[in-house]
Amino acid sequence: MHNNNLFVNAFVICSILLFSVPQSFNQNVGPLVKMTNGEVWPKPVLQRSYDEYLTFEPENFHFNITGYSCDDLQDAFKRYNSMLFLKATKTFKQHISLSTKFIIDEIEISNAGGHLFASSIWGILRGLETFSQLVYLETDGSTFVIRCTSIVDYPKFRHRGFLLDTSRHYYPIESITKTLDAMSYSKMNVFHWHMVDDNSFPYQSSAFPNLSERGAFGKSAIYTKNDVKYVIEYARLRGIRVIPEIDTPGHSLSWRLGGIPGLLAQCSDSDPNHFGPIDPTIEENYNFINTLLAEVNELFLDNYLHLGGDEVNTTCWTTNKRIQTFMHRNNIKNVTELKNYYFTHIFNMTRNLKALPIVWEEIFDEKINLDSNVVVHVWKGGYNYSIVSEIMKSGHPVLFSSCWYMNYIKYGTDWPNFYRCDPTAVAGNNRLFLGGEACMWGEFADEANLLPTSWPRTCAVAEVLWSHRLNETEAKYRIEEHVCRMRRRGIPAQPANGPSYCHY
Repeated sequence: MHNNNLFVNAFVICSILLFSVPQSFNQNVGPLVKMTNGEVWPKPVLQRSYDEYLTFEPENFHFNITGYSCDDLQDAFKRYNSMLFLKATKTFKQHISLSTKFIIDEIEISNAGGHLFASSIWGILRGLETFSQLVYLETDGSTFVIRCTSIVDYPKFRHRGFLLDTSRHYYPIESITKTLDAMSYSKMNVFHWHMVDDNSFPYQSSAFPNLSERGAFGKSAIYTKNDVKYVIEYARLRGIRVIPEIDTPGHSLSWRLGGIPGLLAQCSDSDPNHFGPIDPTIEENYNFINTLLAEVNELFLDNYLHLGGDEVNTTCWTTNKRIQTFMHRNNIKNVTELKNYYFTHIFNMTRNLKALPIVWEEIFDEKINLDSNVVVHVWKGGYNYSIVSEIMKSGHPVLFSSCWYMNYIKYGTDWPNFYRCDPTAVAGNNRLFLGGEACMWGEFADEANLLPTSWPRTCAVAEVLWSHRLNETEAKYRIEEHVCRMRRRGIPAQPANGPSYCHY
């Protein structure tokens, strides 16, 4: 959908800052870590700052477009113009001049020349985010300042994603759009929507409306097609793709309520209410899945479709006499071969849909026959990167999430744990390594704690996926500022490093 190999040169009104790292205060007095002012997150590739500062008159500032323009760009300018000076209220509307003769009142945007260069509109969006982070509010609470700086920047990896599970708990659309906002503030570009699972089926299918009518938590816990379209457009305007996941054949217990006869495997004749994964031996089930995937693929527009495939409890396949008879008749020796039989059908569907499939790593581990374009999503093993090399050697693209599970929480400063998880060395320059995703599984997360649990911890993942130079010691000062920046923009990010205070 987007060109993710962006080249961004933010040469913004004499723009970004040197990293003169402040020292921590005494641990018993004031903030544990003193935040920076006007530093960028994620860290840019190249940055040069100068000992010269400019101030703004918020009421006079505007963006001036030279060259290429479109509605999306105008939308971005309006959005960033409103974010830049959130504290410029009537309480201190008049500009308070610092000891400088410079006042900024415009920034030029151009593809061919000017203050910001980018190879696409998506690069311009990243450059606007960078520019907005350079602007900071002085401690007097009324003066907006920028340090003269030049930047050359581009992402290390193409896929910088965030997975949200909306089955274990339903999230209102506002929670999802705020998540998209937070992603854009750290230059993440893929929203992985794990829509349905065992616990509920909130997606409202046109072809099979009973799936959500009976399988969602309630009538107010459903995502209509209009809801989905709204999320996709909201994300697009922020340079974010939306990839849906329809996980099968496991993680599908809620589907049984949709009234599809024989969809799930009955575990035994003696217990008619005990069901397992989708029954792979019934031809009608493939017709149903094909119709559902075609509908989802058409709605979401992205080239990729996540098919799941993880944690399939095959016990019911082995205890179901009819399934065992089918396996014997078709010379299918074990449940792994039966799973291969199932995914052969599924990959035929994605081929016909011209969708690029993504699967969880079990499908690779179990040596299921994969088309060459199937992306393998690694989630096991923590800091063990060996599976990444193995997958790339097999010729398959890779996504990585193993040590970026945001739903695992503990007391204290834990963003460095995600920051230290860096697959760059094993990925090297191999184009098969697409990038990775932070994952927020929903068993113990809902709209009340989604945002503070996810942020700024996910910011650490964003920097690993974007930045070519990682320095945890230096990053702790910038992430402290980024937390305050996100709060100022309406994201209730939790403290990053302990005792602290945002003066704006």
